[in-house]
Amino acid sequence: MVVVLPTYNEAENVRRVITDLSCTVTKPSVLVVDDSSPDGTAGVVREMMAEHPQLSLLERRNKTGLRAAYVSGFQAVLDLPGVDVIVQMDADGSHGPADLDRLVAALDAADLAIGSRYVGGGGVEGWPWYRRSLSVAGNWYAKRWLSRGIADWTGGFKAWRADCLRKMDLATVQSDGYAFQVELTARALGSGARVVELPITFGNRTIGQSKMSAAIAVEAVRVIPRLRRYAS
Repeated sequence: MVVVLPTYNEAENVRRVITDLSCTVTKPSVLVVDDSSPDGTAGVVREMMAEHPQLSLLERRNKTGLRAAYVSGFQAVLDLPGVDVIVQMDADGSHGPADLDRLVAALDAADLAIGSRYVGGGGVEGWPWYRRSLSVAGNWYAKRWLSRGIADWTGGFKAWRADCLRKMDLATVQSDGYAFQVELTARALGSGARVVELPITFGNRTIGQSKMSAAIAVEAVRVIPRLRRYAS
């Protein structure tokens, strides 16, 4: 099992996330995909690699968005022998590493397990009203076009069976930001994958700046209707 962590200017967060992941029951391998962070994130990861033999680093020359970082990371991991589970999560501490074991265990009966803020028992902490409103609106919009019973379309804490990702033509994924998360789930459903949602509490980052922007929200509005062909 490998956790893929995309990073950009997360030097103050990535150490804690990697340490917490090493304390989980599953003790996963971790691949950090860093987009040449000017704050030295890659350097922090390299320092930690001496103490964490299951930690590796993929450095990319440019900051080209969430989609490109995840696709690069997924493709690198899928080329490795014996990998059966891939987890995607944020490196800013918003996703609790303690939830990892539950998501992975859920793959005994599923191909994709989503850490959901919007099923019973899930939620968010520390969000300002406008961030909460934007997230609720984004999920409403995705459900309006795609339906299929998913409560948290825009969530980014997911455990995948590697074979499920292998069925996708990752090189053809076009969406970024919120829409990237929606597109991957839609493609999984379209391929016949069994998808489950487990409640998580999403915590607002306490260090650093959110990567959310108006451009990401606008892209989601434009792209999500096109994804209907996957989830129909």
